[in-house]
Amino acid sequence: MEQAAAEAEAERMRREKDGVVKEVIRLERESVIPILKPKLIMKLAYLVEQDKDRGEFLKLCRRVEYTIRAWYLLQFEDLMQLYALFDPVNGVKSLEQQSLTPDEIETLELNFLTYMFQIMEKSNFKLLSDEEYDVAQSGQYLLNLPIKVDESKVDKKLLTRYFKAHPHDNLPASADKYIIFRRGIGIDRTTDYFFMEKVDVIISRVWRSLLRVTKIDRLFSKKKQLRAKKDPKKTDEVNEEVEEQEFSVERIRLEKMELRKSSTEAKPDRGIFVKHFKNIPMADMELVLPEKKNPSLTPMDWVKFLISAVLGLVTLIGSLEMPKADIWVVIAILSGLIGYCAKIYFTFQANMVSYQNLITKSMYDKQLDSGKGTLLHLCDDVIQQEVKEVIVSYYILMEQGKATVQDLDLRCEQLIKEEFGVECNFDVVDAVKKLEKLGIVSRDSIGRIVCVPLKRANDIIGQTTEEMVMRAQQASTGS
Repeated sequence: MEQAAAEAEAERMRREKDGVVKEVIRLERESVIPILKPKLIMKLAYLVEQDKDRGEFLKLCRRVEYTIRAWYLLQFEDLMQLYALFDPVNGVKSLEQQSLTPDEIETLELNFLTYMFQIMEKSNFKLLSDEEYDVAQSGQYLLNLPIKVDESKVDKKLLTRYFKAHPHDNLPASADKYIIFRRGIGIDRTTDYFFMEKVDVIISRVWRSLLRVTKIDRLFSKKKQLRAKKDPKKTDEVNEEVEEQEFSVERIRLEKMELRKSSTEAKPDRGIFVKHFKNIPMADMELVLPEKKNPSLTPMDWVKFLISAVLGLVTLIGSLEMPKADIWVVIAILSGLIGYCAKIYFTFQANMVSYQNLITKSMYDKQLDSGKGTLLHLCDDVIQQEVKEVIVSYYILMEQGKATVQDLDLRCEQLIKEEFGVECNFDVVDAVKKLEKLGIVSRDSIGRIVCVPLKRANDIIGQTTEEMVMRAQQASTGS
């Protein structure tokens, strides 16, 4: 999820100040460089003092991009050809034309997922963990209805086979049905009076108090306690090494304020659904779930129904037991009871309309693409990130001299923070590997990284196919 509000290993720390319980979420700094490549290149080129060096630096940036793009070209072509077999729109016809056996089809499915996971890793996307899912589910934002996945319509075989062949640590509970990747963080705010939401908060607090008094809440808390014991990462102690890579943000919630598709036919559906969203609020993460069921009444709605029904019946029975029961009093009580229940029902219907509007708007505004379009975006995103990492690393070595891997990491992060005003967890190891593969850096006797001069770096990479094509076009235009 692009710029999803939840970021790696998020954990809640509850703090109390002036009688208000605050919820603070610890967020890990991004590994992605959130700066447009042209802006990054032009800024670094501007920082190069000599004009001739500036021209060589811009040439190096072009050649780095052309070369990295060529490295990934064959892998991306294989990915797109595989997806053509499992595209939910045209994949069935493609598979029929290939006349493949079921075993061969399953092998191709796993090959596609292998390529896709590699691309997601290169783009610094991470699997949404159960802990992050729990944090997201612990609050509500614009989406105030309970959303669940219709598991009868979701395939449970494909991802199970993949993770059996490619084990991953800390897989989420939903990994057999669907997977959610996330990347990026941000803060979203909305302002309103929230009258009905405040009523829900009051009812919820009364209900929780009732559960505590009757000690029923202990039955529900045992499961959470067991999970907490099994998770050694969750602790209130601050780890200084981790703290350097993380920052915290308070999630302000009203409650904390004062006052794939599965077929039952013999022929299985081979479609693989890939969707790409951006700016999804943490508390509205249900928007990206597949095969969502239509929501029903919330638990609070049922509580209000029951309480109003009980109070109404008690009042009605009490009025009937009076020596002189007034029929108009009975009618008034019944009317009030029916009216209140009708109000709850129509409020739910209004929420359903809001839910449908939110889903429609989210699909329009927040879904960047799906299927082949998403894969093309990911392929380009891999290239952009790799190019930016290589360029920043080479620039630092060129301007500041030889450095260890750790020093280079810190210098790159400092440059991005000082010149662009953003913080990131720079992926220096991958950048150094690319520089060594390009042949424009080496290591000295004690392991420090040294770059070759600019002109020499351009000579080592050599003229690229793209440059030859552009030269031929210019010659053709000139003639």
